[in-house]
Amino acid sequence: MASAQLTPPPSPIALAHDDAGPALAPGGPLPLVLLHGTPFDRTLWAPLRERLAPRRRVLVPDLRGYGESEITPGTVEFATFAADIARLLDARGVGDFVLGGLSMGGQIAMECVGRFGARVRGLLLVGTTPEAEPPEGVRARVELAARLEREGMAPYADEVLPRMTATPPGSPVTAHVRRMMHGTPPAGAAAALRGRAVRPDYRQVLSRFTGPTLVVVGERDTYTPVPTARALAALLPDARLEIVPGAAHLPPLEAPEHFGGMVSDWLRTAVDPRSGSRG
Repeated sequence: MASAQLTPPPSPIALAHDDAGPALAPGGPLPLVLLHGTPFDRTLWAPLRERLAPRRRVLVPDLRGYGESEITPGTVEFATFAADIARLLDARGVGDFVLGGLSMGGQIAMECVGRFGARVRGLLLVGTTPEAEPPEGVRARVELAARLEREGMAPYADEVLPRMTATPPGSPVTAHVRRMMHGTPPAGAAAALRGRAVRPDYRQVLSRFTGPTLVVVGERDTYTPVPTARALAALLPDARLEIVPGAAHLPPLEAPEHFGGMVSDWLRTAVDPRSGSRG
């Protein structure tokens, strides 16, 4: 019998990214790496990066297929996204770090914890879930991937935008979200959706992660409602849950001052003391 044909993993790429803030010094704050969700790009984290960069190094990439990073059509599994992040960290000279992710970015952060979690000293999870996709979810993501390739991003983006953010339709925040969604390459988003459909269950990975974790959810998030965030926080040995009033799925943009304040406080009180930081 002929052996099964295995699809080779995608080739390594260099991720477009922002790398801001002071160089790591002994006893200084750990670098923070932030992963956006779909269909967004690294500008999702701009308010938090600008807030933290004066005192902490902040590394924010565009994931493969998003923003200014190279597109790999077909399917990009989460193992590939995690390998991209590991290569970027090595290329930028980052050893131990704090890792954050929103929605799909949070799930890719969980994949990173499973693969090189010894380097992850703290975890920020925003509007995300650890479970594998159920059968109906697999079908829905595969069908959506085909739709994006067929129709482009605009129809889908305009359809789901009211659920993504609770900000008014004419606000600068809503305009920013619309630009990110409309500007995402359909082939990149489709490849990630197919990879997301076959992601593993991360609950055991998280139950073994002993570093400090901040779980954040918008009060009005309908993709990952508050009870879902509570269940996620309960999985982790050292987790703090924060609910952002009035926000939907994108607290970093919808409530930048509130979100930035809670992240800053968590880094200062829960993460930096463990790392020996005085920053």
